[in-house]
Amino acid sequence: MPTVRLIQHKREAYWFYRFLSPLYDRWVNPLFWTAQMRDAALELGQFGDRTLETVDVGAGTGFSSEGIARHVDAAHLTLLDQSPHQLARARSKPALQGATVVQGDAEALPFETDRFDRYVSCGSIEYWPDPAAAFAEAYRVLKPGGRMLMVGPLPPERRLARLIADTWMLFPPETDYRRWMAEAGFTGVETAYVAPDWTAQQYGIAIAGIKPAAGASPVAAQPRESVGERMTARRWARWVAGSAAGAIFVPVGVVSSLRARRRR
Repeated sequence: MPTVRLIQHKREAYWFYRFLSPLYDRWVNPLFWTAQMRDAALELGQFGDRTLETVDVGAGTGFSSEGIARHVDAAHLTLLDQSPHQLARARSKPALQGATVVQGDAEALPFETDRFDRYVSCGSIEYWPDPAAAFAEAYRVLKPGGRMLMVGPLPPERRLARLIADTWMLFPPETDYRRWMAEAGFTGVETAYVAPDWTAQQYGIAIAGIKPAAGASPVAAQPRESVGERMTARRWARWVAGSAAGAIFVPVGVVSSLRARRRR
């Protein structure tokens, strides 16, 4: 069974965002997931119609959903996340008024089969214990001809950063993204790469594919964790260690961003 990192557990991620939510839009996105990165990644979604039924899985505070709402009317947009604290912030955003907001699990989506025209997930895969199950669920809920767009991190190039990242949460190599897409049944796979302006290193990937036929994915699987699991002393220790590992990246991002600005 693949290794599950410290915050790559649903209950630990729940508590991670319980405390991070108030800071997310102000301190995290401006450094690591900017509007420019979001808009460039969303181009792979091919939103050519404002009535496309679209689900944003792992929507968080609705930052990526706001980008989607520039292409799709909010009445046709559904936001899903396991964190009520993140979703509370999404509900307050003017661009998302009229959207459907659902608390749920990416690995067990509470939607019928062949429901959506577009599936989008940005910066959520890091916290999925079983990404293959989530890709299979993405396939299932899309209509035939529907398009999945996944945006996620790539492993840092520097050895120390890669070690810390791999302790914290999931940073899959591009080969894993492609394998999960293919195994789930998606075809016509396309990719693009995104990064904040303070780094020229390998950073993030946007990958999209098409559902060719109706029905469930050939690799449909049951999720192995639930966000409702009880926190134990061991899990709290994992949460503390994982949160500390994640916190290291904030000052690194701040310093790198300031250096990039001075060079301009």
